Amino acid sequence: MKAFQIGDRQIGPHQPVYVVAELSANHNQEFDQALRLIQAARESGADAVKLQTYTPDTITIRSDREDFQIHGGTIWDGRALHELYGEACMPWHWQPKLKRVADDLGLGFFSSAFDATAVEFLESMNVPAYKVASCELVDLPLLQKMSRTGKPLILSTGMATIEEIEEAVKTAREAGAAQLALLKCASAYPAPPGEMNLRTIPEMARRFDVPVGLSDHTMDIAVPVAAVALGACIIEKHFTLSRSLKGPDSTFSLEPAEFNAMVEAVRVAEKSLGEIHFGPTDSERSSRVFRRSLFVVEALRQGETFSEHNIRSIRPGHGLHTRHLSQIVGKRASRDIERGTPLSWDLVAKA
Repeated sequence: MKAFQIGDRQIGPHQPVYVVAELSANHNQEFDQALRLIQAARESGADAVKLQTYTPDTITIRSDREDFQIHGGTIWDGRALHELYGEACMPWHWQPKLKRVADDLGLGFFSSAFDATAVEFLESMNVPAYKVASCELVDLPLLQKMSRTGKPLILSTGMATIEEIEEAVKTAREAGAAQLALLKCASAYPAPPGEMNLRTIPEMARRFDVPVGLSDHTMDIAVPVAAVALGACIIEKHFTLSRSLKGPDSTFSLEPAEFNAMVEAVRVAEKSLGEIHFGPTDSERSSRVFRRSLFVVEALRQGETFSEHNIRSIRPGHGLHTRHLSQIVGKRASRDIERGTPLSWDLVAKA
């Protein structure tokens, strides 16, 4: 599997996990709040921030028809799509300014494009990568448009069947996308941990031979940690200054302290994965003394017979290995031996 690069960061196996703060609608249509989100994301340990580039008219149409009303048990039930996206969208003229702020802070900065005009706009900003939202995974012309830029492409796979993922990956590759990553995702807001099916992550990596990560809508920081343990190279999480700042996405977004706790837990998890290794580590070497070994536990005179009563396997580990116990029982002491002496071959008389 090949790693790829976004800005100065390598993304892939054996690289630090790439942690993305999804700003989504949590700017609440206030530019200063968007600025504070980016600054807080940096302070909370994010490697990158991600926006969403659309308008209500590039993502849907204004209509009172039932098809365009939201139902089905979502947090947005009863609203029209056009109205919701009008509230949630980020003004496009903010985005170049926000990119400059992120660049100055050393944060990666990219966006989900939702139509061809958004791709063209983001190209004018020279973003380093593109994100494909789960619902847009089936928009094959949009995938082709993004892929032709030659930029890295990160595809969320919420709701997608394996056939749909295969079609999306094939479409992207044939259109020129050589740097791909997939994100496991459950498109529920918030998502229940029991529906995350994180064991899919290594299977996606095996099937598609690309870095795989997690776009996580749960409210639990344990889920990203588990994903990292299963090989996730990217973690994306919705980010808000405070859930009390009510907005379309605030209820399933992490606040700065929570996000920071997640990042710290992810860093511990990735460090703990290490490599395939047997034998003592550097920090274990001093513990070898606590292993079992053979000791004389009753004083012996020269010529006395070793038995299971006067030699035993005990701590510490300074004596002969316990595998030699049966060889030594029945043999004789080569000299007087004090109780508590580690057994060694020179204490055993030759036959």
